[in-house]
Amino acid sequence: MEDLTERVAFVTGAASGIGFAMASCFAKEGARVVLADIEVGALRHAEQELRSAGADVVGVQCDVSSRDSVAAAARNAVEMFGKIHILCNNAGVAPAGPLDESTPEDWQWCLGVNLMGVVHGIQLIVPGIKAHGEGGHVVNTASVIGLVAPPEIGIYAATKYAVVGISETLHAELAPFGIGVSVLCPSFVNTRLHEGYRNRPAALGREPDEPNAIMAAQLASGSDPQVIGERVVRGIKRGDLYILPHSDFKMGFKGRANAILEAFDE
Repeated sequence: MEDLTERVAFVTGAASGIGFAMASCFAKEGARVVLADIEVGALRHAEQELRSAGADVVGVQCDVSSRDSVAAAARNAVEMFGKIHILCNNAGVAPAGPLDESTPEDWQWCLGVNLMGVVHGIQLIVPGIKAHGEGGHVVNTASVIGLVAPPEIGIYAATKYAVVGISETLHAELAPFGIGVSVLCPSFVNTRLHEGYRNRPAALGREPDEPNAIMAAQLASGSDPQVIGERVVRGIKRGDLYILPHSDFKMGFKGRANAILEAFDE
């Protein structure tokens, strides 16, 4: 998809961070943008900011862990703009801590947002992209943690490994329909990912007394989200399957890949 003008982009987790950056970059390319996010206040602020910059944009509240919520948001998007061309399954959370100390609620929360949020987007929006026949693109936000997994973030890694695999499968399945697929695997980006508990349902556990200090420091020193948004636009235009903005995990991935290759029986 070389030209995004007048295309409609549906972005989840769009009120802040990477999602907002992608939405902003799409708008600069002349696309119409649907901002989908669970936080109403942040969503309205983001919508106003983009509209003030001249963007054709609408905000819809959406809890990606809920199939019904995603379905309603998608219907609203189609009612406003007629169709969707670009789907960005971007919303994510990152509980941290040793796996043996994790709770069923930790798993339910992270799987619901990071994995089922992607599944819901694919199942509810991709059929419409196929049906209108104008081509399109799907961007699934994973992470370098979906390629090589360090300690203390195993639940997040499990979901992001899954998103990488789903994206690779979807890439092959949608190619005959003229629909591209990219999996975005960033390293540390200056976002509020460490504060994700602010949107955690009360039934799935309380917010910690304070955000994870190590993760907060790493994210604060990370890349500007706008750089990631611009890289996503390039990836869509070029049809990249893998969007890897950072090289800081490259050696770790090489080590993992070499260990796997060496483990194969001759």
